[in-house]
Amino acid sequence: MNLRWPTTHIMSAVFVPLLVLSLLAATQPGTRQEKASAREQPKPARVPFRAGETLSYQVRWANFLNAATVRLSVRGPRMFSGREAWHFQAVAHTVDPVRLLYSLDDQFDSLSDVGDLTSIQFEMRIREQGEEETKISRMSQEGQPAKGDGTTVRVPAGTRDALGMIYYLRGVDWAKTRQIRAPVYDGRKLYDARARLELENGRVTVPAGTYSASRIEVRVYEKEKEVPQTRFWLWLAQNPARTPVLMEAELPFGTLRVELRQVRE
Repeated sequence: MNLRWPTTHIMSAVFVPLLVLSLLAATQPGTRQEKASAREQPKPARVPFRAGETLSYQVRWANFLNAATVRLSVRGPRMFSGREAWHFQAVAHTVDPVRLLYSLDDQFDSLSDVGDLTSIQFEMRIREQGEEETKISRMSQEGQPAKGDGTTVRVPAGTRDALGMIYYLRGVDWAKTRQIRAPVYDGRKLYDARARLELENGRVTVPAGTYSASRIEVRVYEKEKEVPQTRFWLWLAQNPARTPVLMEAELPFGTLRVELRQVRE
């Protein structure tokens, strides 16, 4: 069986954990970006997470009940480039038997503004099949120059990176805001993400337990055209932390489930 991971990098426009099955993408790393809409972006009603939170997941794909592990953690807030920022981190590893066929050890870091979780800097450290790549992207919104090392990426106001977007969706008051639209940068390209409340009261069972949760549907657009055969769902627990307990995706190469396994605070 050919387990060369597909290069559908558009997955990372919304859910960085799904990058365990998508990077590296065959996209040129230029800094010029297409304009994406910044409309319909309420600020997070509150910040439900806190420093020290660590969420561990297992990734199910095809016939593999545990193809990979993902860890999301909150570090910060702290001062970064003259702004107070949250530091979010995602670490992904393939596990046996999949690891015997494809070794993957990736890390993603997001520095996001504490006020509205817009991206300040997005970092990718990719180690796959013995090859390594590091890319640091500094965001420059509304034509203002970015400072520091790394590639400067000019983005529309309100842009969030792929990892920061998960935390942003947790903070939206979905009882008042039924849908949002926001530009999202995945480390290579800029997309238009459109999220809506699809199910307000549901139940979902994952290794960490059974949760009452809301289901958020996310669709991804490029240049006003929806990316075909690609849909995402984020299940947010109905608890004070609005914990993402399950992330699902329907993609050309199959269905993915990123299931919560453990919560540490």
